[in-house]
Order: sequence, then structure tokens, then C-alpha cells
Amino acid sequence: MTNRYLEGAFAAITEEFTLTDLEVSGTIPDYLDGRYLRNGPNPVGELDPDLYHWFVGDGMVHGIRIRDGKAEWYRNRWVRGPQTARALGEEPPKGDFPVSGIGANTNVIGHAGKTLALVESGVTNMELTDELETVGPCNFDGTLTGGYTAHPKRDPETGELHAVSYNVYGGNRVQYSVIGVDGRARRIVDVEVAGAPMMHDFSLTENHVVFYDLPVTLDARQMVEMGVPRGLRWPARLMLSALIGRVRIPDPISARKPSASADRRFPYSWNPKYPARVGVMPRDGDNDDVRWFDVEPCYVFHPMNAYDDGETIVLDLVRHPKMFDTHLLGPDEGLPTLDRWVVDLADGKVRESRIDDRGQEFPRVDERRVGRRHRYGYAPSFPDGEGSDTLLKHDFVGDASVKRSFGDGKILGEFVFEPSSPDADEDDGVLMGYVYDKRIDRSELAILDAQTLQDAASIKLPHRVPAGFHGNWVPTAAG
Repeated sequence: MTNRYLEGAFAAITEEFTLTDLEVSGTIPDYLDGRYLRNGPNPVGELDPDLYHWFVGDGMVHGIRIRDGKAEWYRNRWVRGPQTARALGEEPPKGDFPVSGIGANTNVIGHAGKTLALVESGVTNMELTDELETVGPCNFDGTLTGGYTAHPKRDPETGELHAVSYNVYGGNRVQYSVIGVDGRARRIVDVEVAGAPMMHDFSLTENHVVFYDLPVTLDARQMVEMGVPRGLRWPARLMLSALIGRVRIPDPISARKPSASADRRFPYSWNPKYPARVGVMPRDGDNDDVRWFDVEPCYVFHPMNAYDDGETIVLDLVRHPKMFDTHLLGPDEGLPTLDRWVVDLADGKVRESRIDDRGQEFPRVDERRVGRRHRYGYAPSFPDGEGSDTLLKHDFVGDASVKRSFGDGKILGEFVFEPSSPDADEDDGVLMGYVYDKRIDRSELAILDAQTLQDAASIKLPHRVPAGFHGNWVPTAAG
């Protein structure tokens, strides 16, 4: 069997590079002073293509340092979790690893002067140096244990990080947390959900936290098959189904066959019996204050943004019709579309509508608009479940969208927005993202004028940046 998550744009690279003589076309804006960082799977070691799931590849962060209109360096480094370090023939990093799996592979941010590689489901987050070397596990100075999330939201007014985390050991509980600008948790709230969902992301408004409790849940069958002999799997599955969240179970993210480091299954799958709903909690509330609202069965990896509007909450998000039902190695279960859900707090209902029926994913907005009404949003097109050469820009005031095509053979990743100045208009700045050219097997960092989607500059790399997940622009002043 072939596995598309090990081939083409997804194929791992086998070296860590430090490059200082980078080819640049166009003009890099002088106001960019910082690092563009992006995280994603880059598996190392022996793999079984029949079992490898894209989400459990070893993390690798790619970074480009920009200052004074120049690209000073490019670096790519594996995030050294215990499993990844051993596969590289190195000593595992010291520290507490409650789930001792891969190096964090999903997102990378700057906060409180630190660079943090993020992942979810209880796997340990990692601190990196400015040059992307692994420092060790991050638990926010001991104030938040049990893992974190790949998708915190930074409140643009306070600078604090808000997050909703789930843990593979957590049963029917997720956790809302607020990390202060000092890098320490100042608020933690446990929230009960319907079962053991994969709650990849959440939404934040000025007044509310929104939970997506949807039908992708921990799969006892998958977990048992990771580490239990065949003859014992049926009783083990029954026991595990009853005990999930109550007892410690084998680490599903790092589980491997005794004979080879090949078993990289993913322990979550589509559960048609699980209710689909969203929960709304006041920011200063607790579990008793959560209100739940039914929605049509679906899955949401990534909201674009959310905001309060009188007695309603507006959620703009990418909706998948289902997830991990028949395709168990990665997300490929129908066209992901840009939808709007309006939660009516007075009527107790959610009104669902379609904004754009073109396939798209990895939506982003100007981070200064997080939790506030936004005019613009950006997302690469995914017309058939795979990446394409097209970037979409949505105008929610003008009720229109425009697109930019990069040409045949190009595949885009996520694009992030950076304003030209702290008080610039919402669309006044640049968009940055990796573009892979499969014809020459190389990538570049594209820097676009956000207003026109035309090229400002391009930073060329002599190799591929594998298709990955999320990244951010980390200004020098922010660490």
C-alpha cells in the first residue's frame, strides 16, 4: 500500500539545514523584523505505510529570520520529544513527559519571550531557542500540567493566551485555561463534555468561550490494536471503553510494534452515535455556566474567527461533513467549506449557513481581530482534499472574495497576516506562507501584499518544506 502522506508534497526531508545565503526576489518590507515559523510532521525512523497517520509524524519547525529587508537565515529543526530524539540516535531531553511521544508537531508561537512548539491530546509541548534548538518540555513554569493545545488564541487587548485542551487520558473532560503575559497559567476551568472528543480548536469572543464537541472521539478499537495481542483484543476493547479517562492506558501517540518502530496509528475516529453540539461559556464562567446547542453532525478543525453580536455569537469556520470514517490516515472525508454558524442565545438554536462552497482549509484573520468582528479572512483552496495553487481572500463586508493563483504545479500551505504597523488598517500588511513547486521539488516563502494578493517578495529555498500544519510570524519584540 502507498501512503500519500509519505510522498510528494508530504514527503519528509532527512536533514537539518542552516542557510544564510538565501535567494530573494522582489522587496521584503522594512517593517518586518522577526521570524516566520511553521511546524509540521516530518517522520523519522522506520514507518509502516499501511498504518502511518499524518498527524503523528515527528515535529519539525522551519524558520526564516527577516530583518532590515533581508532574509538573514533559514533553519529547520526536529522538535526533540523523547521518541523523536531516540529515533535520531540522541539522548532524550530531560524533564517531565506525561505522554512521552513525538516532538510537538502542530503549531509554533512566541509567548512571554519564549518560542513554543505546540501539540494536543496531552502530548508534551516543547520550548525552543530562537534558533529552533530544543530546550525541553513546556508546562508554563509548572502552572499547567497534562498537556495543552495546538490552537491557543491571543487576546489582542490583554496579550493573554486562551486555550481549550483535551487529553487522551481525560475522559469526558476538557480544560479551558488562560496563560498570562508572564507565561504562567492564571485561570484553569474543567468542562464536562459528552464523551472523549478530539477537540482540535475552539473559538473566543470578547465575552465567551465556544467549545466544539463533535463526533470524532477516542476509538477503543484503534487503541487496543496498538499494543494488545490479537487474542486479547476483544475483552481489552470492552474494558478500555469502560475505563477511558479513569485509568492510565498505553500511550497511543508513541505506541509502536515491539519488533519495529512502525506503528503510527491515530486513536480517534468518526463516531456516528456521538452528539454534535457547541458549548458557550462566559469567559469568567465555569462548567455549570456552559450552555449546549445542537448542530448538524460534522467536524471542525479550524474556526476562522468569532465575535459577539448582541444576543448572538457569530462563528465563521471550515466545516467538514465527517472525519476519519473511511479514510483513517489523514483528513479526506468530503469537501471542507467555509460556513457561518450563528448561536442565538435567546432562542437556544444555531443557524447554519454556507459562506463559500469551494474547498478550503487553514483559515486565518488579522490576529488583532481575534474575538472581534472581522472584515477579511484568508484560506488556501483545497478543491479535492489536497492542496492547490490558489489562495482565497474573503471580504465579509463587501460580501465577496477574490483569489490568487500561483500557477500549475504549485501547492500552498497556510498563510498568515502581519500588519504594516500596530495601528494599520485590517488589510494593510502582508500575507506570508510556503509555496511548494512540485516540478522542481523546492519551496519558497511567498510574501504578498494583503490588499492586492500580488507578490511583494519571495525567499527561495533549495529544498522542499513538506506540507505541514500551522505557523506564525513572531516579531522580535515578542520573542
